[in-house]
Amino acid sequence: MLELTILGFLYEESLHGYELKERIAALNGHVRPVSDGALYPAINRLTTAGLVSQHTEPGVGAAPRRVLSLTDAGRTRLLARLRDPKPIEITDATRFFAVLAFLRHLPDTAAQAGVLRRRLEFLETPAGFFYDRGKPVRAEDTGDPFRQGMLRIARATGRAEREWLTEALAALTA
Repeated sequence: MLELTILGFLYEESLHGYELKERIAALNGHVRPVSDGALYPAINRLTTAGLVSQHTEPGVGAAPRRVLSLTDAGRTRLLARLRDPKPIEITDATRFFAVLAFLRHLPDTAAQAGVLRRRLEFLETPAGFFYDRGKPVRAEDTGDPFRQGMLRIARATGRAEREWLTEALAALTA
């Protein structure tokens, strides 16, 4: 996911490392904070792979700063990742939102629709957090008010996402 978000934000504009870290943090929120120990090695791997380039600019009242830019190979990699997200990037909500944040960069609306269809198919597959004798436990069937809250929130969120996906697919395929 880190590679995808780095490539996605650099697709939009060149950034220095701190700006990039702030944008990733804003996208991921408190759920998955990014540390310098993860971000800068990822940037170095992408640079070594020729997907990101770096140059130094004078800092504003401070030391020089490294500015990161996406290369043509980086643009190609991002579009490929968006066109065919990994299964975990479809099933994990936070990772899917990272894909969704940059899906507009994919120029092919049929490919965009394909990604949304995969997410909708996943959401339409019955699942649950808690099971009793192999069957998912519904909010109405649990006496635990905290699990009931969790299940009700998940149901409402899933319903809202499925509705949006259906609307977005209709607009993309019209």
